[in-house]
Amino acid sequence: MKKALIYVFCMFLIIGVTYSWAAGSSLHNWNQKEIEILKSLYIGSLPPPGKDPSNRYDQVPEAIALGRKFFFENRFSGNMKVSCATCHPENMNFADSLPLAHGMGTTKRRTMPLIGVAYSPWLFWDGRKDSTWAQALGPIESPVEHGFTRTRVAVVVVEHYKEEYEKVFGQLPRIDIDRLPLNAKPSPDEPRSLKAWVTLSQETREAINKVYVNVGKAIGAFVRTVMPAPSRFDNYVKAVISGNTKEAANILSDDEVRGLRLFIGKAKCINCHNGPMFTDYDFHATGVPDPEGLPPDQGRAEGIPQVLTDEFNCLSKYSDAKPRQCRSLRFMSTDVVKYRRAFKTPTLRNVAERAPYMHAGQFMTLHDVLHFYRDMPEDRRPPDLEHGDLSDQELVYLEDFLKTLSAPPVYYTGER
Repeated sequence: MKKALIYVFCMFLIIGVTYSWAAGSSLHNWNQKEIEILKSLYIGSLPPPGKDPSNRYDQVPEAIALGRKFFFENRFSGNMKVSCATCHPENMNFADSLPLAHGMGTTKRRTMPLIGVAYSPWLFWDGRKDSTWAQALGPIESPVEHGFTRTRVAVVVVEHYKEEYEKVFGQLPRIDIDRLPLNAKPSPDEPRSLKAWVTLSQETREAINKVYVNVGKAIGAFVRTVMPAPSRFDNYVKAVISGNTKEAANILSDDEVRGLRLFIGKAKCINCHNGPMFTDYDFHATGVPDPEGLPPDQGRAEGIPQVLTDEFNCLSKYSDAKPRQCRSLRFMSTDVVKYRRAFKTPTLRNVAERAPYMHAGQFMTLHDVLHFYRDMPEDRRPPDLEHGDLSDQELVYLEDFLKTLSAPPVYYTGER
């Protein structure tokens, strides 16, 4: 009798383990349509970054090397302590952990990630810049970021980078740095600086702008080399594509795969977070509340006129592009009503490593983000969002999946 009971117990144990394995194994069996979706998200589907037509120095090794130095240069700031790396630290996946970016002062928005920025047609949360070199110039003259001027940038280059600059860009223009008003910049919000700028000769202003633009183009060339690396998700998809279900099951847990299935299915996350960079590069009004103490942020609605009038946009005289190459700018939507309070869809690669979240760091955890979208009242839910009907457990699965998208960034060297 005792032997019979032991036999029955063992049989139940074997059946249970077999059932559990079969159930887990079925999670990793994908139909052809699902595999195509997985391929579309796979880093192996990410093409090499195209050359920026507005920046002739893009992908030039010497310009990239100089741009890296400029990126970490704290002499490009009013207090000699702020550089691009202040808000985009290399050891933190190029994104700080503050709700609002902080340089010379505090900005009104969260630092955006730089990973894979070479693929994005728009920069900043509101898309007010259309190239990485134009984007690099904005913070330098912002009083709350670098707190600097283009005039002082030219002086720093002449005093500390003359030889390296001329190896990349040719001879420096003639600038009498001893007679320059260092506060000079074309800022309508700072009358003294504006007056100092407009009283300079046209020749001097153009010389300063030439150096300033080239600094931006060097930084832009460097920033465009910051790329995502294969994550556990990518290794999983690679195994699925090759038909190795057993290997795939060893890469992601069952709960992570349940989250992946929700991500591409019921939760409809890929409506906005699609492609190998997990972003549609568009702008969406998601109903996220403004932080207490900050004025209402109109997002893309404000960014549209700013990028169209930007002195450094793709169609400007400082751009190296032909007008026909500026397709994003020429054919962009100018519907400010549609884009009121809309913000750029950020990449989800390394998303678990860069809390807090949203355009002003409104949510401290991924749990908070997922619950906000799920629990939004129906009458306030924008048409872009279809995340209702998810259980608490399903949100946990989604969060588990999002954590599989992490991998330290790498630098693009022209090879993939």
